[in-house]
Amino acid sequence: ACVCEKNKRVTNCRMEDGRCRCDAIGSGVTVDCSTLTSKCLLMKAEVMGSKSGRREKPKDAFEDTDGLYDPECENNGAFKAKQCNGTTCWCVNTAGVRRTDKHDADLKCNQLVRTTWIIIEMKHAERNAPLNAESLKKFFTDTITSRYLLNGRYISSVLYENPYITIDLKQNSSDKSLGDVDIADVAYYFEKDVKGQSIFHNNAGLNVSIDNEDVKLEKTVVYYVDEIAPEFSMKSLAPGVIAVIVVVVIAIVAAIVVLVSSNK
Repeated sequence: ACVCEKNKRVTNCRMEDGRCRCDAIGSGVTVDCSTLTSKCLLMKAEVMGSKSGRREKPKDAFEDTDGLYDPECENNGAFKAKQCNGTTCWCVNTAGVRRTDKHDADLKCNQLVRTTWIIIEMKHAERNAPLNAESLKKFFTDTITSRYLLNGRYISSVLYENPYITIDLKQNSSDKSLGDVDIADVAYYFEKDVKGQSIFHNNAGLNVSIDNEDVKLEKTVVYYVDEIAPEFSMKSLAPGVIAVIVVVVIAIVAAIVVLVSSNK
């Protein structure tokens, strides 16, 4: 037996070829505990593990939501392009975020569209003096490469505009090497850490400490930009808003909300 340090939502852990491998709860897919587990398998395990099952959602998904549904995953852990809840279906991107209106079961999702750019925007609590931008950049770069195992070349920028911290993760399918963790999985682990719901076995969330000073985050927003624009009809949107970017807002206390933002 062994302990899956990077995913506590597993069972039947054993050593194989010197690596700890376990079965993901909900799907039974074998995961390698030396790296991040895919977001699809994690969501499936979370739905299976929640005692009440899936929460009821309001009819208009944009008014909702914490983004959690019981996903269909490929054997390699990737999201299937078409996801359904009963007779209602929609298409998702590689981050599992809905990118079309909801339709009946006849919906065709021809391909799983890649999320190539993820923007994580955080706002820290009010403070007397701004943080040191270089120290902040080093902290987040080091954390993302060591804690979430992302190759540093996929971190395109860490920007500080007091009180906002913005991290850009960019990863095209063509430059993602075998064994590289996916930016969508990194963003999901990060989101859970920030909300105090760490997926790691030791349960310790992310402690943001810059120049030996703890930094309190008030709000975190994650934007997903796909290589092909999403296909939302105008009728499902607020007047005057054009669907360009699917946004998941993570309120640390409240549930996550999916919004639509304009690229203008």
